[in-house]
Amino acid sequence: MAEPISPETHAAYERVHATAEFAELRNNYRSFVLPMTVAFMVWYLLYVIASNWMPGFMNTQVFGTINVALLFGLLQFITTFGIAWWYARYSARKMDPLADDLRDGFEREVGQ
Repeated sequence: MAEPISPETHAAYERVHATAEFAELRNNYRSFVLPMTVAFMVWYLLYVIASNWMPGFMNTQVFGTINVALLFGLLQFITTFGIAWWYARYSARKMDPLADDLRDGFEREVGQ
């Protein structure tokens, strides 16, 4: 169950939500997350589709016993970690300073 908040704290949340800085923070988040999610899902679905409907291609030996399917599978992990690293850098540069300022202003306003 959520902890109840005072009307003053709720009003402070509403003021923060209405600021241009909060809108910028939300836009920065969405401008990274939405396109990256779509791109990763397309990449993942390509892997699934190729695995189901292109077995000849996926069974192609690249070197030794390593085939295209195994490389695609490993690249899924590499892509996941790469996106997480990229997001952490993006967040630290574009979003964290804004979020810190908003939080500090809110905490000053409500006296925390």
